[in-house]
Amino acid sequence: MNSRLDVHVAAYEGKSIYDFDNEISLTWYPKRIARVVKDPRAVLDLGLGHGFATELFSDGCKRHVVLEGSPAVIQNFKLRFPESRSEIIETYFEEFETDETFDLIVMGFILEHVDDPLLILNRFRNFLAPAGKLFVAVPNAEVMNRRLGHLAGMLPDMEALSDNDLVLGHQRYFTVGSLTKLATDAGYKIEKIEGIYLKPFATSQLLSLHLDTKIIRALCEIGVDYPELSCGLLAQLAPDDSARS
Repeated sequence: MNSRLDVHVAAYEGKSIYDFDNEISLTWYPKRIARVVKDPRAVLDLGLGHGFATELFSDGCKRHVVLEGSPAVIQNFKLRFPESRSEIIETYFEEFETDETFDLIVMGFILEHVDDPLLILNRFRNFLAPAGKLFVAVPNAEVMNRRLGHLAGMLPDMEALSDNDLVLGHQRYFTVGSLTKLATDAGYKIEKIEGIYLKPFATSQLLSLHLDTKIIRALCEIGVDYPELSCGLLAQLAPDDSARS
């Protein structure tokens, strides 16, 4: 199908300065999830994006299903990761149907793209197996580098979308508070929220420092305990049966 999402494929071809940040975040959070959900029978993953997380999940579970609404993004992924074992289904999240349930559902940096995040969270609760876990990763408006820019008078509105956000198809940022409210409104209990990659400076500034990989890993480790300052937020959710009674 021809998809309105195809216009964003250029952002996922590995040619942007922000791929530095993307690779850090997208290879970090799947490892954090794997610490909680070990050897899942079946994983449902929303969105291909850059493909880093898809490859990690594919290697860590028996069955890995990925939903993606853009044929161009799917083609780009297959060119970059031709050996991937993941089953890719071309569909919009709002239209996906299945009788299958999954031990783990991952929404890795997709809720900032969709028209109605609450609808998506509500809908995919139906596909969770009993005792299944749902993880949500989203960009944080209050990350340290944006806070610095705001305090320095360079960023009047920390939730304002940049040109790069628009290229990626982002519609919003989140904060710890807004993500908590969204998950609660969708009928989930929040078991944990942690940070993904404490980013102290703008991407161009970080690249100019030529930081050792040990420092990059340390920034990820520190970020776990400081979600309010980190580049992304990772929320571990489970259905809250009391909210539906």
